[in-house]
Formats: sequence, C-alpha cells, structure tokens
Amino acid sequence: MSAWFLYTFIGVFVVLSSTALFFFALTRGTLIVRGAMGNLEDDAAHVYPLYSNMRLIKLIDFQPVIAAILLFQYDRLVSAITSGLHHMDLRGKKVLITSCAFGNVIPRVVTAAVKSGAKRVLIADIIKNELVHANSKLPEFAGKLEFLQENATSMKQADESVDANVIFFLLHELPHHLKSVALSEAMRVLVPGGKLYLAEFHRPDLWVLRALSWTYFKVFEPLGLALWDSHDPLNQLEAMGGFTCERRTVFFGNFQIVIATKNPKP
Repeated sequence: MSAWFLYTFIGVFVVLSSTALFFFALTRGTLIVRGAMGNLEDDAAHVYPLYSNMRLIKLIDFQPVIAAILLFQYDRLVSAITSGLHHMDLRGKKVLITSCAFGNVIPRVVTAAVKSGAKRVLIADIIKNELVHANSKLPEFAGKLEFLQENATSMKQADESVDANVIFFLLHELPHHLKSVALSEAMRVLVPGGKLYLAEFHRPDLWVLRALSWTYFKVFEPLGLALWDSHDPLNQLEAMGGFTCERRTVFFGNFQIVIATKNPKP
C-alpha cells in the first residue's frame, strides 16, 4: 500500500469520525447527559443544542450540508410542499409553519404562500434563536410574517385559524408521547378544508438503506425509529378521524410527504 493512499485513508477516517462524534455530542449525547442529570422536565429538554445555540445554528445551517443529511432529497421534499401551496387558493388567508428548520425550506414556503395570496404567515418555534435565525432569511417579507415562540404540542392559535400548516422534519425529534399531541395540535388549528403538509423520515424499501437508516437512528436520533411503525404519522392521523390523508414516498421509501386535508363539517 503506497504512503499517499494510507495517509488519505487515515485523513478521511479522522474527518468522518470527528464529524460523527461532533453530531453525536450535539444530538443523542446531549439527551443522555440531560437524562443523567435529571434535566428532562423542561418543555425544550428534547431540543438538541445545534437547534438552540446560535453559534451552532450558524455553523451547521449551510444548504449543501443540510442537503447531504437528507441524502440530497431536500429540494425534492421542499418542492412537493411548495407545489401544494401553489395550487391552493390562499387569498386573504393564514399559513402556519410549525417549527423552524435548517436550509431554505422556510423562505421557499413563505414565498409560495405569499404568491398564492396568503395575507399572513405565522412561524412558530419553541426556541427563540431559531426564530431569530429564520427572520434573518426573510427580509423581503416584512409585514407579512409573525414569529411566535410556541410549543408545537400546545399551540396558542385558536381552533380553525389557519388554512395550511407545514411541519418539516419535527416529529422524529419529539418524545414518543408528544408525537401524536403535535399532530393533534397541527390539525386542530386548521380550518375545514385546510391542509397539513408533513415531511419526515420513512421506513426504506431497500434493505441496505433500511440497515443504514436503522444504524443512524440508533446512534444519533433514537426517537425517530418509531415513525417506521408504532408512531407512523399517516396511521396516527387516520386514527384521529376527520381527515383525508395521502402519502408520497421519496428515494426508495426513505422519506415521506404526508398531506392531510381536514374534512368539512357535516
């Protein structure tokens, strides 16, 4: 084995190992430490530091990095949501984004909502720094936006107050008992005929992807595996009743877009 090949291998191994350790420390590692210290009672105890610390938010939130984390399906997933919003008549209506997300999903969703006529876009998150960061991406929409520091599991919005609600990769980070609560809240605030657009992980069809995804969740985000079976969002929404749901899967079933329409009142 030539020296350059050995050095390259060692270099790649060190970079990948360091990256994995970095993300572990800021995801599952943090939850382990909080649990050991008995600090899991706060509403935001499940939130990773990379979603709450402004320095870490700015360090991680680069489109190529975020796209790579979602296996370069990010644009496809966001486009499915914005396409749906473009086909809605939102003139004079409100759109809600429940929980901020990295990348360009929020600017693209806001743009699609405004172009469809929305008079107001509400952006809600439990972490203030996420709202500040999201606001920095949207200078051209001043006057049409409202930033709300709220918990997705206990929204302050009135019943039937928004016409569309977007949740982009939130459920897999919530404790299991809160996943259905967040879905219930998301549907409660929708008007009859309103739509929930939900993007999340899904159980892959290919065994190779399934094995890799299982390993990823076990190491970094163990709360996400429940989406494969016991807390499948489509099954949970259908169990609630009163909604018409459809699911689209992406990249051999590795990701999903669930679109749930609130049925009109009888």
